[in-house]
Amino acid sequence: MPLVEKLRTSFGQEPFKVAVLVELHTTEGVVGWGEVSAEINPGYSTETIGTALHVLSEFLIPKVLGKTVNSPTEIPPMLKGSRGHPMAKHALEAAVWDAVAKTNNLSLADLFAAHLPPGNTPTGYATVGVSIGIQPTVEETLDIIKMRLNQGYERIKLKIQPGWDVELARGVRKALPDIVMMLDANSAYTLEDAELLKQLDEFNLLMIEQPLGHDDIWEHSKLQPQLESRICLDESVKDANDLRLALELGSCKILNLKPARVSGYTQSLETYKVCVENNLPLWIGGLLETGVGRSANLAFASLPGVNLPSDISATDRYYNPDITEPPFVLGEKSRIAVPTVPGIGVDVQMDRVAQAEARFRENYPYKFPSVGDLHAIS
Repeated sequence: MPLVEKLRTSFGQEPFKVAVLVELHTTEGVVGWGEVSAEINPGYSTETIGTALHVLSEFLIPKVLGKTVNSPTEIPPMLKGSRGHPMAKHALEAAVWDAVAKTNNLSLADLFAAHLPPGNTPTGYATVGVSIGIQPTVEETLDIIKMRLNQGYERIKLKIQPGWDVELARGVRKALPDIVMMLDANSAYTLEDAELLKQLDEFNLLMIEQPLGHDDIWEHSKLQPQLESRICLDESVKDANDLRLALELGSCKILNLKPARVSGYTQSLETYKVCVENNLPLWIGGLLETGVGRSANLAFASLPGVNLPSDISATDRYYNPDITEPPFVLGEKSRIAVPTVPGIGVDVQMDRVAQAEARFRENYPYKFPSVGDLHAIS
């Protein structure tokens, strides 16, 4: 999918958004959708589109074909024999969540709430912010920030990397002293950079996201006491137990929960409960999802324990057009309304999917099989 605005981070930039869609059919004719949010290259995650196609077709899908389930939470135990590959597992489980919600005439948000203790009624909306990639200059960054503020986004996230951090924060804060701003390092620093990172405290940040290693919890516990700014963990937290460890060690004060990172919404609900029990501020991160993944994440972000703006911006921030209808539109107070119809609440436009697949084949003709060759799906 061509991106309206490419997002450059500390580990690079992809020319397109790529994804694998999982289309699940029940014997009653209900169709559920899920999305693998991996990239071509193993940048944010060890998973790629290639690994997802392989693992889904050869190992995961055969474990659920022909099975009867009463709850989507029964899917993770079925997949337990295959280690890792959380994004592939997430997509398959997400398709089941969608199908179960539609079968029971429930919105996805209400189905999530049904698996939580009382008091977690969805709000009907998700408060969102916007993420801005690394730009050539501070001035160009400010131009984009002002555009997003004028569009109604009330929380700004800026990507940083060594050499593009203190100067950026100082320039933006000088020009826009009152905006809600956070910085995302995407694991670009080490504990030896603590003195540098301490300089960011003067800029009144909402948080610094994942400054150290993508798989680190221990060194973050050494960094957090040195900072006034709150550390938000992202890549380091793969499940609820990782979060419990991070809280025990004092590694973070905020969590960015990406359902695809933790292998699906069942594990997301467990992680959500840990946040609520510990009064830990929580928001839902994004991976440039199409409308399939975005709609499900918005439903999760409407749960009341998600109390910071999430990285699930409006459709026009990413795609024109998306592969689903209707588009998601930013409303007042930096909010996006969550669908109330059964399931994910959007319709997949198969002609646009076909066009996107054709673009994929044109750019990557030698790497991947055609969907018809995935025998487990047929």
